[in-house]
Amino acid sequence: MSDRNNELAGKVTIVTGSARNIGRAIALELARGGAALTINAVSDKDAAEAVAQEVRDLGAKAFVCMADISKQEDVDRIVGDTVKEFGGLDILVNNAAARSTRKFTELKFEDWEKVRKIACDGGLRMCIAAAPHLIERGSGSIVGIHGMGAYSGAPNGAHKSAVKEAMSAYLRGIAVDLGEYDINVNTAVVGSFETDRASGSGETISQTKDAKIPMKRRGQPQDMANLVRFLVGPYGHYISGQTIHVNGAALMPH
Repeated sequence: MSDRNNELAGKVTIVTGSARNIGRAIALELARGGAALTINAVSDKDAAEAVAQEVRDLGAKAFVCMADISKQEDVDRIVGDTVKEFGGLDILVNNAAARSTRKFTELKFEDWEKVRKIACDGGLRMCIAAAPHLIERGSGSIVGIHGMGAYSGAPNGAHKSAVKEAMSAYLRGIAVDLGEYDINVNTAVVGSFETDRASGSGETISQTKDAKIPMKRRGQPQDMANLVRFLVGPYGHYISGQTIHVNGAALMPH
């Protein structure tokens, strides 16, 4: 293989929430670059094992860890087992999130807590647990994935928007603190994408299909996977502390 096709050889990666959709696409794309993968899910072990097999079919190593990153003991286990399995850790992709849609006038504090504990608290727990191992390697990458509702607002999603903005804020801080160790840290923001989440998240078909996207199509999981591979590889390593939107020009914050 050419260097471009093997630029992640020897790199050990955790992708949380990687049993399907964008997480799965990211895991497979990093495997194409030569990375070893820890595939993570909370409950669907069959789906996680299927993705791991797809990774192996691409010629890369894969390990499945069923874990709930809202729990500290699970975070310690996924990071510890990955290091034990592969001998270290180089890349963390925080993709896991909670599905929760609620009109603000009906919002309960528990709805906020559900989203915060996984996407925000869980992501931060993962960063804290992973950082010593990335520092030990002498380099590394962290990418947090979330949606553009934090920037555009989203119907029935005030609680989710707040959590997502908090994620971006702490990732910028981590980028500053870990820069001296040659670790780049970024946020990748998903626009309107074709996934199978709509039925479980409360998103309606009309809300998605009627979105006014200048590029005239919704994003595909592969669009996000391509960005993540660039950010965690040698070609994008000097990019750090940034929030990068993947949305076909549907939203252009500045």
